Amino acid sequence: MVTANLVKELREKTGAGMMDCKKVLTETDGDMEKAAELLRERGITKAAKKSSRIAAEGIVTAYVSDDKKVGAVVEVNAETDFVAKNEEFKIFANNIAKQVAKNNPADVESLLAEKYIEDSSKTVSEVLTDKIATIGENMSIRRFVRFTSNGMVEKYIHGEGKIGVLVSLEGGDETVAKDVCMQIAAARPEFLDRTAVPAERVNKEMEILKVQAMNEGKPAEIAEKMVQGRIGKFYGEICLVDQEYVKDPSIKVSDLLSSKGAKVLEFARIEKGEGLEKKEENFAEEVAKQING
Repeated sequence: MVTANLVKELREKTGAGMMDCKKVLTETDGDMEKAAELLRERGITKAAKKSSRIAAEGIVTAYVSDDKKVGAVVEVNAETDFVAKNEEFKIFANNIAKQVAKNNPADVESLLAEKYIEDSSKTVSEVLTDKIATIGENMSIRRFVRFTSNGMVEKYIHGEGKIGVLVSLEGGDETVAKDVCMQIAAARPEFLDRTAVPAERVNKEMEILKVQAMNEGKPAEIAEKMVQGRIGKFYGEICLVDQEYVKDPSIKVSDLLSSKGAKVLEFARIEKGEGLEKKEENFAEEVAKQING
């Protein structure tokens, strides 16, 4: 059965219209993945992306050691944007990033059990509870990423904590490291290079591209050739080194790195509230009315 919530979820995931979502869900017996693929094959949506309707407030912040050998990026959430701008909240988030870099906790649960870096008489969990009581809003440490490098770790924070990027490189200098960080913030790569993309993801993309070509009226053999041409664009969207360099689209990021004698080892991009769903009052009811109407 195709429910209003299923239609809502597919709409948020793909950006497709409500009735288009209902139609493909009906055709696929409510299979979300198959429905998203059908939308793409029919050209209704270009990609099955996660919802951009981000609601969670808070801040993403980062810390890198003076010698550039270790760094961390962390997301700390709050209920409102007002609290996210609170100086006490920002100091706490910055201290958490520093603690993650220095102590290397296994996960958030381990981090919460540690002694707080600025007050060893309390655990991070206890300090967090105190902040909730004094600031008056629920808060949580959602996630973090930590890198160490024999080369260099660099960070970049965009939009007063909306996006945080952490990069580990060998070779190059701080300038190219910052440029790569800004590239990642702006262009949202999912993988470092083509070798990092799962074969299943590539095969699925090629299947979709072939169906798209055949839906355009192309014979199967021509469609195959078109797929080979279009798969490069796919890599150019999701792989960092294959992306057009945002400061100079005439070159790729791989060209920039090569010219500076640099190599990206790993990267992380955290966007505030990413994957957390905004509360939409009566939205499911709105969808239900349109479906039943």
